Amino acid sequence: MTTDSLYGERLSNDTVRIERQLPGSVQDIWAWLTENDKREQWMARGTLELRVGGAVRLEFRHKELTYADDPAPPRYADMADSARLTGVVTACEPPRLLAHTWGDQGEVRYELSESGGGVRLVVTHQRLRGLEDMLSVSAGWHAHLDLLVTRVRGEARPRYWELHTRLEAEYARRLAG
Repeated sequence: MTTDSLYGERLSNDTVRIERQLPGSVQDIWAWLTENDKREQWMARGTLELRVGGAVRLEFRHKELTYADDPAPPRYADMADSARLTGVVTACEPPRLLAHTWGDQGEVRYELSESGGGVRLVVTHQRLRGLEDMLSVSAGWHAHLDLLVTRVRGEARPRYWELHTRLEAEYARRLAG
């Protein structure tokens, strides 16, 4: 993937899609999405019942995803220690498809397919309430997926909030039009 293709794409006024090419098998990446001990290393810990109608209870602990000298920007100060999200699984076809509501910020769909000797992960976040939500979730997904890539590859993690701040500014430039 080129650097430019790492950025999310605005599909409509309420939908953004972001893709990553990852090493490993579809089964490996499914585990990184669905198993708590793996998912908490790049996104959030919590319950994810793998059945349609199943509960989603995630707790984002961003301080554990970054470094002590990388504080949350003022806009996200309330999320620095812990942020909780609840939802309901809307689609589940292991190990290829998982979708669930994202609190009151729409629905997220994860699609996995074999590609280029690895796995193509497509994350689509839909039913966003406006440009501000789109910018926030685009930067958030981009940063979290960068964390996933480093974890899967066994590399050092990026500075989450520094990365998120830079990405949010770049998404404002890319998606505002």
